[in-house]
Amino acid sequence: MDDEELGAYTLDEALAMVGFGKFQGLVLAYAGLGWFAEAMEIMILSFIGAAVKSEWGLSPSQESLLTTVVFAGMLIGAYSWGLISDNYGRRKGFLSTAVVASGAGFLSTFSPNYLSLVITRGLVGFGLGGGPVFLSWFLEFVPASNRGMWMVIFSTFWTFGSIFEASLAWIVMPRLNWRWLLALSSVPSFALLLLYGVAPESPRYLCMKGRTSDALRILEKMTSVNQTKLPPGILVSGRTIGQDEECTPPEVMSPLLPLLRENIMQSKSGFSSFFMLFSSRLIQTTLLLWVLYFGNCFSYYGIILLTSKLSSGQSGCFETILSYGNLHNTSLYVTSFVTSLAELPGLLLSAILIDRVGRKQSMALMFVIAFVFLLPLLTRQSAVLTTCLLFGARMCAMGTFTVACIYTPELYPTPVRATGAGVATAMGRIGGVVCPLVAVGLVTECHQTAAVVIFLVVLILSVVCILLFPYETKGRELSDTMVGSS
Repeated sequence: MDDEELGAYTLDEALAMVGFGKFQGLVLAYAGLGWFAEAMEIMILSFIGAAVKSEWGLSPSQESLLTTVVFAGMLIGAYSWGLISDNYGRRKGFLSTAVVASGAGFLSTFSPNYLSLVITRGLVGFGLGGGPVFLSWFLEFVPASNRGMWMVIFSTFWTFGSIFEASLAWIVMPRLNWRWLLALSSVPSFALLLLYGVAPESPRYLCMKGRTSDALRILEKMTSVNQTKLPPGILVSGRTIGQDEECTPPEVMSPLLPLLRENIMQSKSGFSSFFMLFSSRLIQTTLLLWVLYFGNCFSYYGIILLTSKLSSGQSGCFETILSYGNLHNTSLYVTSFVTSLAELPGLLLSAILIDRVGRKQSMALMFVIAFVFLLPLLTRQSAVLTTCLLFGARMCAMGTFTVACIYTPELYPTPVRATGAGVATAMGRIGGVVCPLVAVGLVTECHQTAAVVIFLVVLILSVVCILLFPYETKGRELSDTMVGSS
């Protein structure tokens, strides 16, 4: 029986028929654990700085460097792991990230001095840069029809990681010390290594590489676990470009197709996927995403750091906040825990908006609401009102961050998806590198108004950037060649 009699089906058709079941649930659990681990390591920055500063007599700039070096490592890691993932497989990408993050995280527990702590935390940041690989990997198992909802559910792992870390710090810091907190926070990364053997490769990645038989085996395992069936016929790989061109009308053929063919078939260089981001069809999207991620990271992490600086009272130019004479004062942990809870309504808000009004309008709306919450902080407010305002701002910041993480891999075709998301995240890390200088530096020097003005300007620029994106991805299938510009 020939192919015409058998018929053919695409990976998207197979995923739609198989549906979201137990198999995807297991993929969600593993990818979510990676997201959970990254959130814990980021949230820990709010707690260890003051303790280390007190123990080793650090200056404010040295304290800020402990945060900045993590984001600098993430900047390099996001680019590196994205390239590895797109060229050697999603599994190799997140295996590498787990090895580096867990190893460096555990070693940082035994840092004998400030320099060794800076180096090991920088390596932790390098490992954490692989977060977008987990997101891209999970995304490629999800049917297009309910992708937005499941990606929001995936993002809850980040929120629970933040809440868990705040709870852990609340328990550990007053009773033990910061070294114990670092050690316990590296446990989820070790769990990723232990469970690595059960994680399947992305069938979409395998199809893109022409390994259709390997992709089919994973799909068959998926149907077995989900107790469903594949469509009749044979799986058509995105790699069979010659066949695809024959059956694709000229008016809908992607202008990027020849470029993809050249890069996939001829180039073995890892940099090919990076340079593809600057093709005529992708350069506008790439540059806008860089600005969006800068604004997202700057505002999200800045609000977290502002919380740690504005949490203990507002008297005497923040003397009570910054001296931390009594490290057993639980106000920082309580406020961090409360504002971490803000991420739950933030996720709910993004879940409600994302598939109703679309990705672009959701992000723009939540940035505007965050602007409104931060506006009163131009002047000093009571501790309770400050916590409430930061709660609202973090809720919206988490919402925009969640939608941006969903929107980004949807914009890019499979051959550059992890690289595009990784590089965008890396550019966002520059915002993470800069925001400690604003949130810690300016507030420490009694310039709260100037710090908040900078946050407000960044939020306005982010909204303008969102409005300039050329297209919406709501309801679209993931592209193996190019997202249409219609």
